[in-house]
Amino acid sequence: METRRFGRTGHMSTVAIFGAAAFWEISQADADRVMEMVIEAGINHIDVAPSYGQAEERIGPWMSRERGRFFLGCKTMERTKDGAWKEMHESLTRLRTKSFDLYQLHAVTSMEELDKATMKDGALEALVEAREAGLIKFVGITGHGVNVPQIFLEALTRFDFDSVLFPLNFVQMANPENRKHAEELIAVCKAKDIGTMVIKTVTKGPWGEKQQRTATTWYEPFYKLDEIQPAVNFALSYDVTGLCTAGDIRVLPMVLEACHKFTRLTVSERNKMMESGQQYKPLFV
Repeated sequence: METRRFGRTGHMSTVAIFGAAAFWEISQADADRVMEMVIEAGINHIDVAPSYGQAEERIGPWMSRERGRFFLGCKTMERTKDGAWKEMHESLTRLRTKSFDLYQLHAVTSMEELDKATMKDGALEALVEAREAGLIKFVGITGHGVNVPQIFLEALTRFDFDSVLFPLNFVQMANPENRKHAEELIAVCKAKDIGTMVIKTVTKGPWGEKQQRTATTWYEPFYKLDEIQPAVNFALSYDVTGLCTAGDIRVLPMVLEACHKFTRLTVSERNKMMESGQQYKPLFV
């Protein structure tokens, strides 16, 4: 699988980054089988959070013996310094590791959230102190929503984050305004040597009124490889480090296969995909 430099961290991350949200509710035996698949695929970067159900508990046994194999990123949704410090230590314990490669402000989806996290005694102060103490190496920010690119552009004027994580898919990018800000964020990250992860790459749209949900993702994903492959090709054709895999263990193998078979699209091909994306309802409006 292709690897790309994760910004100034210097880590050569696989273009598929394991999204541990897939372990929301899962037995250890099933999680073990998925982890074996992840290792077999060559993935070397994990994205996890305490808000992902059972994920930290299920990955913990693997970190106690395979920690050196993975660049490990974790997150906090706490907005105060004390809250973030406490949650970080709880995650370290559950994941059976002494430190994180990356620790991120999680789900920053509004300017109000950004203000809370970056103010005096806000969560960002805890991350900076943890970095100074050697508990984390790099500091990042994540979010999902239509305004996230603009929020992150502002965030980068307040603090020199090492990484960002935000949504990018051909359905969402069909909106010219969303595309403008997303492409601006990608360009700024490249100029500042910031690692760039994207999420929701195989999103078909919101579940809406559908009663039967056939995936554990909170959005409806594409289910077939011939739909997932072009969606993956689209996202990875941008100048990003990689994509976080879908939070469903049944969709995961197809996303991994698509990442293995990634073919870069031309600008014209990306434009055609965005045109086709207009037939779907975007997840974020």
